[in-house]
Amino acid sequence: MHYPRMAQPTRNPPATDAVLAGFPSILGAVPGETIQPYYTPQTSQREKKMHRFAARAAVVAVPVAFACGYLAANIGLPPAHAQTPPAALAPQIINLVAMSDEDIGPQVPNMGTLRTKGLVATPQGTVGVQVGNVPKHYHTSADEIQYVIAGKGTFWLGNEQREVGPGDLIIIPKGAAHAGSVATSGEFKSLVIKLPPQAAGDTHMLP
Repeated sequence: MHYPRMAQPTRNPPATDAVLAGFPSILGAVPGETIQPYYTPQTSQREKKMHRFAARAAVVAVPVAFACGYLAANIGLPPAHAQTPPAALAPQIINLVAMSDEDIGPQVPNMGTLRTKGLVATPQGTVGVQVGNVPKHYHTSADEIQYVIAGKGTFWLGNEQREVGPGDLIIIPKGAAHAGSVATSGEFKSLVIKLPPQAAGDTHMLP
């Protein structure tokens, strides 16, 4: 009686050996090990080729997936929501007294005659210079410190209207009403520090 010839065991191709060398514990195979296909007498040559192709594809796919997972877990990609850090501070000297209105910038809409210019910005706080009379208001996100450089007049602080002039340091905690300044001599110019940086839109006007 004549029996159909069974397929002979085949040795792993060189490329498969190279892959298996790095991942024997995952695949349960080692380089040089033979792969024994299981065919029936009815298995066609096309099916045999498809089986061999699928087996080799699986051998390559597993380590590729492993490598992709390793890279994703270990490469420090920045989160999508990460913000650009502020630029490093540069050594410099700024003459605030000599700054003109034009140097500081245009008037801020709906803020009296206020002009303002940022000088330093860090995650902990900001430093700027401002000039002009500002309507009374308050902030909820930052404590504010003002050092009066020029100008004399009145300034609201909390529930009191105070006289201020050059050399005065004004400490304004979060939530405290301030400004509403009225200059009686010259124009108010102040160094302004905010700790931490004031949030956008956090200027609440008062009557």
